Amino acid sequence: MPESSPETHVIDFRAAEQLLAARDPRGAIQLLDSVITAHPENTAARLLRARAFFLAAQLRPAELEFQIVLEREPDNAFAHFALGRTLERGGRSEEALRHFRLAAALEPRPQYIEAARFALDTGDGDGERDPGPSNRDPE
Repeated sequence: MPESSPETHVIDFRAAEQLLAARDPRGAIQLLDSVITAHPENTAARLLRARAFFLAAQLRPAELEFQIVLEREPDNAFAHFALGRTLERGGRSEEALRHFRLAAALEPRPQYIEAARFALDTGDGDGERDPGPSNRDPE
């Protein structure tokens, strides 16, 4: 097995992004595990792994990763929105609404506002959509 280096971690991160885009969340998780082991402070890698867990229907690990991101970046609107989607998918709409509202307050994107406005009314739990890219690069 080749030796890990910062360069290989960046390559693994980028490959994980590609795997997630290709709808292979389990492959992305495998690559990100080594990145996060080497760089546990890397919020971008944790956010990407949280999205991968979400798409793999591993809701509890996704929730935990999104919470770690929010402990470090409480003003991360995307992480609040994605945690809301995760909670909503797990049938926890009232908890989700809090995060949807925080996301909308932090960054008034239409999808955040819509989620905050309609989360409890519609019970929209299709949950299979990726919360979306975070637009953040590895640290």
